[in-house]
Amino acid sequence: MIGTQEILVILVVVLVIFGAKRLPEIGSGLGRAIRNFKKATTEPDEIDISPQAAKKKEKKEADEEEA
Repeated sequence: MIGTQEILVILVVVLVIFGAKRLPEIGSGLGRAIRNFKKATTEPDEIDISPQAAKKKEKKEADEEEA
């Protein structure tokens, strides 16, 4: 388990490497990445490979080509 002292050392190292101006950008990027990962793991797959779905898709594409 990581303790308080270890977290402080990691934060100081990150601050020295990236600088204070870049920390908000890094934090927001990390937050977006975590949010997108959670969203991707909880959403059902959008790809439906059932035969009925394929027929509906083909019909829709044919209708669009006619228009």
